[in-house]
Amino acid sequence: MLSSLSIAGSALTAERYRMNVALQNLANISTTRSAEDGEPYRRKQVVFEERAVDFKKILENEQGKVNGGVRVAEVISSDRDFIPVYDPTHPDANEEGYVMYPNVNRAEEQVDLMAASRAYEANLTALNVIKSTALKALEIGK
Repeated sequence: MLSSLSIAGSALTAERYRMNVALQNLANISTTRSAEDGEPYRRKQVVFEERAVDFKKILENEQGKVNGGVRVAEVISSDRDFIPVYDPTHPDANEEGYVMYPNVNRAEEQVDLMAASRAYEANLTALNVIKSTALKALEIGK
């Protein structure tokens, strides 16, 4: 039972992180110059990785901890081109009058945010099912 809680909890943490990155992308949709390199903001994407369950390690582990589930492996920056917008009055405009805007698509971020939110809700439901199953199992001994 505890390993199931750990797996569902890891998914909750990973999906919450994914939502935070999507919100960060939306918040920086108009950032034409970043502090790090002076370029427009680059869209970030979360890459998940399985926390593999190795049966041999489970048998050797005295404390009964299972390392299954999912974790954030890395956050990568998108390599798509920036979006040029003609605005010669903008302080970040180049010699031709174009301002380079971030490679963030509002609709794409909203879909990603919605998918992460739904996955979070599904994992929360799974966590509640595990919890209620454990409580029912404890009632068997009464």
